[in-house]
Amino acid sequence: MGFLADALARVKPSATIAVTSKARELRAAGKDVIGLGAGEPDFDTPDNIKRAAIDAINRGETKYTAVDGIPELKQAISSKFKSENGLDYAPSEITVGTGGKQVLYNALIATLNPGDEVVIPAPYWVSYPDIVLLGGGTPVMPETRIEDGFKLKPSDLEAAITDKTKWLIFNSPSNPSGAAYSKDELKALTDVLMRHPGVWVLTDDMYEHLTYDGFEFATPVGVEPALRDRTLTMNGVSKAYAMTGWRIGYAGGPEHLIKAIAKIQSQSTSSPCSISQWAAVEALSGSQDFIAERAEVFKARRDLVVEKLNEADGIECPKPEGAFYVYPSCAGCMGKTTKAGKRLETDEDFVTALLEEEGVAVVHGAAFGLSPFFRISYATSTEALEEACVRIQKFCAGLTPA
Repeated sequence: MGFLADALARVKPSATIAVTSKARELRAAGKDVIGLGAGEPDFDTPDNIKRAAIDAINRGETKYTAVDGIPELKQAISSKFKSENGLDYAPSEITVGTGGKQVLYNALIATLNPGDEVVIPAPYWVSYPDIVLLGGGTPVMPETRIEDGFKLKPSDLEAAITDKTKWLIFNSPSNPSGAAYSKDELKALTDVLMRHPGVWVLTDDMYEHLTYDGFEFATPVGVEPALRDRTLTMNGVSKAYAMTGWRIGYAGGPEHLIKAIAKIQSQSTSSPCSISQWAAVEALSGSQDFIAERAEVFKARRDLVVEKLNEADGIECPKPEGAFYVYPSCAGCMGKTTKAGKRLETDEDFVTALLEEEGVAVVHGAAFGLSPFFRISYATSTEALEEACVRIQKFCAGLTPA
C-alpha cells in the first residue's frame, strides 16, 4: 500500500503553472524567454485599492474574520451583483474564498458523490476536471469546434447530460479560448437546462469585464432567472482589478449551498486574508474607470496577436470576444519537422520545440482538452507580444514537410 492518497493518481499538476515555472527557470539560467503562459494581467493593482489595504493594516484589521467573508465585503458583492448583473443575492447567499479556484473547489467537494457527472465543455480551464476528479466525480467533456467559435452547441449539451449529471461548469468569456456567449447563445443553452431540473450550473464569470467590440456580457441566471435556485455564480477580483496575488474570489448562490461551502472552508483554510478582503471592498465599491481603459489595451493586443499569428505558416487563429487569450490551431504544422530535427506529432511537441528553439513559452492545447491547439496569454507588454509573434512566424517558416 502506497503512502500517498489514491486520489492523487487521478489528477495532474496545473499545466499553465508548469509552463510559467519552466519559463522562469530558463530565464534564471540566462536564456532569452518570452513567457505567454500565465493568465495574469501585467498591469499593477490600482493605487486606491492598495491604499485601502494599507489603511486596513493601520486600523488593525489583521485578525481572523468570519470564515466566508467580512460583512462589508459581502455587502459590496451583493451591490455589485445587483448593479452590474441584475441579480439579487443577500449577504447570506454570498461566499468569499481565497481566489475563485477555492470557491469552485469548495462547491464541488461539498456536492459531488462517486458516480456524479460534471459536464465541462472543451477546451476548458485546466483545473476544472481535476477538481471534479478529486471530489470523486466524473468529468464529461463535450468538444467544441473552431468553426463554432469554440462555443458549446445546445445539441451537444443535450447529448452530454445523463441521469448522473450533477453540474454544468460554464465559463464565459472562456479561458483558454476567449470565446464569449451572447445573450441569445446563452438562452439556447439555458433552455436545455430548463428541461433537466436536476442539473446545477457552476458559472465562472471571472473575465466578465474583459470583452471587446461592444460585446455585452451575460450570465446564466441573468438570462434565465428560473435557474437561480440551482446556480452558483462565481467571480473574483483577480483579472479585472489586477489582483491575482491578493487571492479573493466570491460567489452567489442558494443559501444551503453557501452554508455547505462555508463548512468545507471552515475545515481547510478558514477565512481569506483580512487585508485582501478590505482591498476587495474598495475594488468593488471604488472607481471602475480604469477597467474600460485597460480593456482597450487588451483589445489592441488581441488584434495584434490575431493578425500576426494568422500570418504564420500552418497557424489559424480565431478572433475571440473576450478574456486575454487566443487559442490558435497548429494543425497545419503537424507532421512537419523543425530546424533542430524534431518531428511535430502533437501540440505538446509544437510548444516544446517552440520554447526550446525560439524561446517562446505557450501552453499546449491537450492541457485544455482540445488538440491540436495552443493557448497564448496576451496579458503582457505589446513589445513582448510583437517579438513573440516574430519568433513564432520564424519557427513556423522553418518547418519542413514530411
